[in-house]
Amino acid sequence: MLYIAAEADGEIVANSEIGRGDGYSAHVGGLGIGIKSGFRDMGIGTEMMKALIDQGKNWGLKLLTLSVFGSNSRAIHVYEKVGFVQVGRIPRKFFKEGKCVDEILMTKTLE
Repeated sequence: MLYIAAEADGEIVANSEIGRGDGYSAHVGGLGIGIKSGFRDMGIGTEMMKALIDQGKNWGLKLLTLSVFGSNSRAIHVYEKVGFVQVGRIPRKFFKEGKCVDEILMTKTLE
């Protein structure tokens, strides 16, 4: 695993990680990212995603995966901007803020 954090005025405002699969999935990396409210739409997420993608390439990974709340259009836009594509959807996977939300599965091929 590799973890990346962003700091502003001594406070962690974003964190992300990439982890490598094992066995038959050793060529696959799973990504996660979170950005604190008030620090979104500043390019932090895009830069973190670029760093995670670069790390995946350095590790020799062939595929990156992530999942995102279907209601998080802001994050979906960032992921698509750096080359991820939607490959699946699990309807009503999460119960968030009083309603069911789909999970969107996304991948990026590295070559």
